[in-house]
Amino acid sequence: MKPSKSFPFPISLLLIIGIVAISFSSIFIRWSNSPVSVSAMYRLTITALLMLPLLFPYRASVRRMRLREWLELFASGLALGLHFLLWMGSLRLTSVASSTAITSLEPVFVLLGAWLLYRQKTSWPAILSMGLAMLGALMIGWGDWGLTGSALLGDALSLLGTAAVAAHMLLGKRLLAHMPPFVYSFFVFVFAAVCIAGYNLALGIPLTGYPAREWGLFLLLALVPTVFGHYVFNWLLTYMRPETVSMSVLGEPVGATLLAYFLLGEEIGPRQAAAGLLLLLGVWLFIRTHEKEQPSIQPPLSVSNANTDRSMN
Repeated sequence: MKPSKSFPFPISLLLIIGIVAISFSSIFIRWSNSPVSVSAMYRLTITALLMLPLLFPYRASVRRMRLREWLELFASGLALGLHFLLWMGSLRLTSVASSTAITSLEPVFVLLGAWLLYRQKTSWPAILSMGLAMLGALMIGWGDWGLTGSALLGDALSLLGTAAVAAHMLLGKRLLAHMPPFVYSFFVFVFAAVCIAGYNLALGIPLTGYPAREWGLFLLLALVPTVFGHYVFNWLLTYMRPETVSMSVLGEPVGATLLAYFLLGEEIGPRQAAAGLLLLLGVWLFIRTHEKEQPSIQPPLSVSNANTDRSMN
């Protein structure tokens, strides 16, 4: 899809930044010794605190939000919170390559959801290129998948987390049609953090007493994969169809696998290298197909026009 003339950066550059950023998520999680639910909660809480001072210009837009929008924001935040709990939990049970490769199924859930909810059609070339990319992503983790024990549980958690983030993305596309990306992302992060905090309190998981190293990792999780990853992808949803953004996220298995090789000592064989090239080819073909198919989309709501009256779609 071609951005408007006022778009300040190439979309492809932002996609690359987002993919590299989220690829670091699994590394930081593996380095952390804290419960994954605590890491997820503080990751989102710190992100929201960093964004809070920038919310002031959007105050009129926030005041105009209706109950339905608040409920949908909460649902999107709940889905994001579930994604973090499930996927981050999977990284403690299976390899980085296997866990991130399973997330390649996200476009399938998004594509199915877009068809069921919005009757949104996709061409056969786009479907075939999506299948090519998913084949490459699945090949990356194939050798690490276990059929019994903790590895199988980790795979199942990653699959459920993928379904949750697909729901989050579909809800985001609906809300971003009439809501500034910053407002959407801020409240989604807040609601996700609240939901995970409730989970921690219900299970009696300690929220304090962690060493300085862990707090540094919480901060890194907030800055790198959340701000430069999830926020960038949320913002791009105003310019791109949700399955296109999901497809670009398929670059994460490649990035995460390479980082795991250098930083965690996980092996990369010739099959995984070839699979990574196959995945990137599929992603490129999918995005190129959508660029030809999709009409130009207006730029996202600015602070000024976000404060005007609007009706729910």
